[in-house]
Amino acid sequence: MSRVSNAIQEEFYGCHPALVLLRAFVGWLPPYMGNRLRTLAMRAAGLRIGHGTMFWGLPTITGPRRPQELLRIGSDCWINIGCLFDLGASIHIGDRVSLGHEVMVLTSSHRIGDRERRAGPVTTAPIRIQHGAWIGSRATILPGVTVGEGSIVAAGAVVTCDVPAHTLVGGVPAKTIRSLDPPAGREDRGDTSRCKQ
Repeated sequence: MSRVSNAIQEEFYGCHPALVLLRAFVGWLPPYMGNRLRTLAMRAAGLRIGHGTMFWGLPTITGPRRPQELLRIGSDCWINIGCLFDLGASIHIGDRVSLGHEVMVLTSSHRIGDRERRAGPVTTAPIRIQHGAWIGSRATILPGVTVGEGSIVAAGAVVTCDVPAHTLVGGVPAKTIRSLDPPAGREDRGDTSRCKQ
């Protein structure tokens, strides 16, 4: 009997009942309809989402722990269809952030293993996307990255290193394309990147 019990636990590891109910309640809505209803339902499931944030589709949320503790989304954000939030560690999204179609925010990866299995032990690191950033469609943000305030990640980019504030990055792996003017009345905070381009 313990084998059956263990098998059931393994199969449903990471199952979040509140998210299952959320998907049943609003998962049937077509894209771009019921945007505010999705946000209200996600809040009802215990997710921390700021005022005015809109979801054009229900994101996929994965991870072994309680998403209510690990995912924080600020105010006035736009989250487009097909986005994925991997909650192996925390994801904090600031205010006025825009995520394009099918953006992946991944806090989990693997160390390089030996020749028998190159995908070694799982590692996790938190991700921060700061106020006013824009993440283009199908971009991927990898574990441990901070996307700086007012920065842009081009569509399809794979971000492996911190993105300085008010900077446009793109490519695989993402590299600096150019600096952007900070909003009026704010100073540029300079290069805080872990990876020099």
